[in-house]
Amino acid sequence: MSDQNVQNAGFTSSGIRGGSLASSMMSQEARVSGGGVHSGGPTATLQEMGARGSTHSSGFTSSGISGGSQASQMMSQEARSHGGGTPRGGTTPTVQSI
Repeated sequence: MSDQNVQNAGFTSSGIRGGSLASSMMSQEARVSGGGVHSGGPTATLQEMGARGSTHSSGFTSSGISGGSQASQMMSQEARSHGGGTPRGGTTPTVQSI
């Protein structure tokens, strides 16, 4: 995943850009969860990367998730909490797609 993709999606060092994919994700995630965006969820994870200005070493790459990385730990944790698979629209697949 490139820093530019995260920025282009609207996850920036100054916050989520209005009218962007990021703001749509945040709105949808908040509606589904009853009004808030959960720490560790797709929006929060991507915003953390955007705020840092760097996605390097996170493990989300154009060729997949790197073994032993933060991304692989996220995927493993998400799979365990959902009975063995990562759900469509979950944190790991959303972040990987961007």
